[in-house]
Amino acid sequence: MEANILTAVFLPLALVIIMLGMGLSLTPAHFRAIFVAPRPILVGLALQLVALPSLAWLLAWALQMPPALAVGLVLIAACPGGATSNLISHLARADAALSITLTALSSLVIIFSLPFVVNAASLFFMEAGQNVSLSVPKTILQIVVVTVIPVSIGMWLRSKSPERADRAERSVKVLSALFLALVIAGILVGERDNLLRFFMLVGVATLLLNLGSMLLGYVGGRLARLPVAQVRTVVIEVGIQNGTMAIAVATAPTLLNNSSMAIPAAIYSLIMFVSGAVLIAMGNRNTWTVAETP
Repeated sequence: MEANILTAVFLPLALVIIMLGMGLSLTPAHFRAIFVAPRPILVGLALQLVALPSLAWLLAWALQMPPALAVGLVLIAACPGGATSNLISHLARADAALSITLTALSSLVIIFSLPFVVNAASLFFMEAGQNVSLSVPKTILQIVVVTVIPVSIGMWLRSKSPERADRAERSVKVLSALFLALVIAGILVGERDNLLRFFMLVGVATLLLNLGSMLLGYVGGRLARLPVAQVRTVVIEVGIQNGTMAIAVATAPTLLNNSSMAIPAAIYSLIMFVSGAVLIAMGNRNTWTVAETP
């Protein structure tokens, strides 16, 4: 998977638009929720930021993946949920407010956690002299630019005019979805000759990671005795990752600059749309079996 203008320019731009749209839907109350009702938020963050990267690490080691692909698998697991998880939560009749809060908080935490997790994976899986590393200050700065700043601008706009923010949010969501679809379509067309090879390389690992992540969310939610809507949200947030961010980090010349590390994120993104559609169908058919608890 070669870096090109789509991955170097338009992919980060799509991420900025997506994060701006998220900011337009956020208020300070979403962040205060962690103090008012911390249990579902802490469960979701622990699963997403600790359990999921650990699962990816274990799968990469157990399947003896090539070093760059192993690091790429850990990379997609270390990224937060994205706007896609918020949309799926809404369509699956999950707790949309919890979804937005988890996405926003995890997006803030990974500013600091992602470079350390990826660098540790690189040291573990890659041979001496071949390992790559993320510059912590540079990574933090670039993630701040494409996530925190757009979210902050969106929140500021909402604070000034909630009505206009609501209208703008709908437009930005449509724009970001179309823009991201065009970018992904462009990448798929450009890599059409390699897609089968990519699936052969990482298909099993990414499928197991996606299914395993959702199982983690389900079991974790049940053990925490969360209400059914919140269990749905945790399953979605842990299983639906920000593939846009992972590909951008892997291919950016100033970050990892390793196109092979983007392959797991690209394939995972395709798989998670399928599993997301299944979760939406389950939510609308009320096939979840979690008992409602206060």
